[in-house]
Amino acid sequence: MKEQVAKKYLSFLEKGEIDRVVDLFTDDGLVISPLYGTRPAKDFYKALAADTTESILTFDGLFFEKQSNRISLLFDYDWKLKTGENVQFKVVDIIELNSENKIEKLTIIYDTVHSRDVLKELRKVQ
Repeated sequence: MKEQVAKKYLSFLEKGEIDRVVDLFTDDGLVISPLYGTRPAKDFYKALAADTTESILTFDGLFFEKQSNRISLLFDYDWKLKTGENVQFKVVDIIELNSENKIEKLTIIYDTVHSRDVLKELRKVQ
């Protein structure tokens, strides 16, 4: 079941199906992002969608922790922003699930060296 949650998450995110992504979370689910900070899942994905033209995600691995409800998802992210800019990077998402396999917290880890400047430019345009 945990694996299904992770794979649905990637699929919905790539398709821009933000409501379906948010439905994978608990009502008070949080996202911790290096660019967007800590936000309720609904707010984070709304902001991400507002900045994004297209997301191409390439699955690279799924890792389980024994004795835990945490899984880690590894993927490549090809992020096309509304400015027309394109940024590519490797991402690790640490997903913490409750007993009903709903996401309580998702921590996003990636190198922001290129994406931070591109997002700043987008903020100037908006």
